This record gives sequence, C-alpha cells and structure tokens, in this order.
Amino acid sequence: MIDALSAVYGAAAARRRRWYARDPSRQRRLARPVVSVGNLRVGGSGKTPMVEYIARLLLAHGERPAILTRGYARRQASDGVTVVSDGTAVRADLAAAGDEPLMLARALPGVAVLVGADRHLSGCLAERRFGATVHILDDGFQHLQLARDVDLLLASEEDVEDRPMPAGRLREGLAAASAADAALVTAGYDAAAARIGRALGIPTVFRVTRAIGAPRMIAGDRDSVVVPPGARVFVVSGIARPDRFVADVTSAGWDLAGVMEFRDHHPFSERDVARIREAARAAASAIVLTTEKDAVRLTACDLGELPIAAVPLVVGVEPADAFRDWLLARLAAHPAPGTSHPALSTSHPALSTSHPAPGTSHPAPSTQHGTQHPAPGTQHPDQ
Repeated sequence: MIDALSAVYGAAAARRRRWYARDPSRQRRLARPVVSVGNLRVGGSGKTPMVEYIARLLLAHGERPAILTRGYARRQASDGVTVVSDGTAVRADLAAAGDEPLMLARALPGVAVLVGADRHLSGCLAERRFGATVHILDDGFQHLQLARDVDLLLASEEDVEDRPMPAGRLREGLAAASAADAALVTAGYDAAAARIGRALGIPTVFRVTRAIGAPRMIAGDRDSVVVPPGARVFVVSGIARPDRFVADVTSAGWDLAGVMEFRDHHPFSERDVARIREAARAAASAIVLTTEKDAVRLTACDLGELPIAAVPLVVGVEPADAFRDWLLARLAAHPAPGTSHPALSTSHPALSTSHPAPGTSHPAPSTQHGTQHPAPGTQHPDQ
C-alpha cells in the first residue's frame, strides 16, 4: 500500500512540473535575476548555510542580494510579506520571522531577508523598496510558480537511493533532478560528487564541503569559547537531521556525554531549558552544545547560568573559483526582461554600479518594517 501511495505522490509531482514546463508563461518573473537553492529531500540538506554562502559570494561582487523564503513554522504567520531584514537592520522577531530567516538576517548585514508564501510579491518589494539586484530563492526547487535564472539542487548519496514520500523522503522522483542547472553534492571527494551528479542526470556538478567553527556562547556577547578535545559535552538539537550534528560534534573530538533531541523548529520553553539543565548536570558535561538554528529559538528563553554554546556549520563549494565563475557567468547570460544587468566579470570587479541605492529611485509601497505587507489581488499558494 505504501509503495502505491509513493508512486501516486511521485506521479503527481511530475505532472505538476510538466505543467509548468509546457508553458513557461505560467511562471511569474521578477525584474532581477533569481538564484534558486533547493533539494529533492524533505529537510536537513543544508539549504540555509548554502543560501548564506551564496549571499556572501554575491555581496563580495558588489550585488545587493535579497533572500526570499517561506518562513516555515512561524508562530505569527500571516498573509503578505514580512521584512525580517531590510539590509541595514533586523526588523522582525522570532515569532514573525521564523528561526531560519532570523538566523540569516542576523548573519548577513547588507542582505534583505523577506518572508512570505508569495515569493513574487516578496521579490517585487525587495526590488522596489530595497534596490535588490539579485534574488536568492530559499528552498526553491519545487516553488515552480516563480521563474528562476539559476536552479541549484543540493544532493547527496542518500537521494540517489531514496524514493518519493511516503515510502521515502523525496518530494519528487529522481527524474526531476535533471531540471537543475547544477548539482551541489555533499561528498568526500570530487569523483563521488561527479558520480552522484551522473545518477541524477545533471552534467554540471560541484562538491559541497562541511566544517564546524569555534563554538560561541549563545547568551550575552556571544563570545567564542574554547572547548578542548576530550571535553564532555551535552548536545541539544531541534533540527531535521540531528544525526549529522551529533556526527559533527564527535568528529571534532569532544566526548559526547548525552543527547536531547526535539522536533524540527521546536519552540523551546522555560520547561525545556530546565530539562536540558538537569540532564546536562546529570551527565557531568562541561558545556551544552547546540546548532545556530536552535540557538535562535533558545535565546528567546531565560537561560540563566546554563553554559550553552552554538557550533556554527561552515559550508563551501569546490572548486570555489570555478563555481564563482560559473554562477556569475550564468547571471550575466540571463538578464531579466527589461533590465540591463551588468556583465559579471570573473576578475572580481565591483558590480551593479549603475543600480540605484535602496530607497532612492524605486517608488516604495506604503509599508512598515517588521510588519506584514498584504498582497494586492490574489495570493499565489506555495507548494
């Protein structure tokens, strides 16, 4: 029975993709280029760190990126657009923004972050109000309502061996992967990444690297803290793939004293903090370690004297220069209609010097930062 349901689910997803492919005019297009970052698998593929990586790359080349995201598991979700960051300051709290958008807003000064089901509306606001020159569509592979100029698919060996839901954890069948412009494959070496790319039918393949940074205390000044190898640590996480975080912690040489797991996007409470404190004390751990995503939600609680630090995940794309040149060339080759997006040079000159500064020549809708901006007309439902 579950196999039949999986086949039906996969067929429905394929029909939906074909419907958009038959008539590209069914997609809405923004004035500025769109880079989509997505995956086939439900949760836990590293999309958020990759969105941050690409935003930093584009910033370094003179662009003004805007991140367009759905904002899953928000406690105060509403119609329209929520401006989490306007590029100069964070304008929304956790309840209105969601954990991942708020994490991106705090990590990326100079990047606008907008949350809403209608990503086209979010993009229009980013262009008109904040002078965005390029958009990054977070979790965009299945969001076919919005046209994109670059379609990036995060993948791993697990995807090749998986099946569509409910028998597996894929949102679409493997055949859908061939729609991507490039695969960003988490693998230990280039040959393995290329093999996975071939299995997915994607000729252009880059390898994703993962590393963890120095832990930072999540309360106060967020200072770095030295956690020596062999130190007893207690791990707390509320993410889609807690096993990956545990593996990262153990690979760093820390002694795992205990683990407490919560569901993805779990809204931590004072009661949860008390449980964590007691469990960490009982395990005789020196410090509690968590993810940066969980830290966003934990800092909404009174942590008291609980020694808890976030371990940052740092991703990269290899070969780094080749990926940079490929991405910039793709953007230069696909300017949005009605624009003259400057040619993006591979020799690192500043870009977009002809684009007006935010708020100077783009007429702004009547909005307030950190509030919901209702959509004119009808809403376009998201997948």
